[in-house]
Amino acid sequence: MSSMQDKRAIVTGASRGIGRAIAEAYADAGADVAILARNEELLAEVAAAIEAKGRKAVVGTADVLDADAFRATLREAADALGGVDVLVNNAGGNSFSTPLVQTRYSGWEKTIKLNLDSVVHACQELLPDMIEQGSGSVINLSSIAGLRSSPFMAHYGAAKAAVVSLTQTLAVESASRGVRVNTLLPGWIDTDLTEFLRDGGQTEEMVLSRVPMHRWGRPEEIAKAAIFLGSDDSSFMTGQSLIVDGGLAANM
Repeated sequence: MSSMQDKRAIVTGASRGIGRAIAEAYADAGADVAILARNEELLAEVAAAIEAKGRKAVVGTADVLDADAFRATLREAADALGGVDVLVNNAGGNSFSTPLVQTRYSGWEKTIKLNLDSVVHACQELLPDMIEQGSGSVINLSSIAGLRSSPFMAHYGAAKAAVVSLTQTLAVESASRGVRVNTLLPGWIDTDLTEFLRDGGQTEEMVLSRVPMHRWGRPEEIAKAAIFLGSDDSSFMTGQSLIVDGGLAANM
């Protein structure tokens, strides 16, 4: 596994699923990790796991939809770590499915704030720190939903597509200053967010029928990709979209 020895990482949406897997994998690889999310109880569990691996854990409780509180928590986390080398913008999600013409604008707006605006806030708050120190890696979590059409999830697909575009722009703006910015795009992953699809019946079969590897991805498989992007092994890689989806995007 790539080394992240003594790197200082901040992971948003780190209380469960992919975010938790990344945070714990970073600690395994030698990093100190600040974990941000809304659920203080779950964050305490992740912090305990990180500390059990002999690394420092910093807990920050904030809702990314509250921009001011989120930015303040990011700043406190960076200060507690003594700086930031890796920023993983993992917070996001989708809570409904409906045709665009039936989508309430409030739902559209909330999804954009959760998946796109949160990335903007985090990058505006912490990217200047990386630029000043002349090094750093930003990893923005997108989704294969942002690569093609997303029927009944236009709000989510549009937000995730925008994350890809934003990442490429930030990468070009920051490359000469020693900072790399890449996108990580998971496919269907076995997490709490996809539990409703894993019914062992027709719904699950329909989902997996489009995945050439015909199985769900595991959070730790996404975490391994996040380690690669956060470590020096990807030192000549910026502005790229790393897809980890069992072949789904190739079959769309």
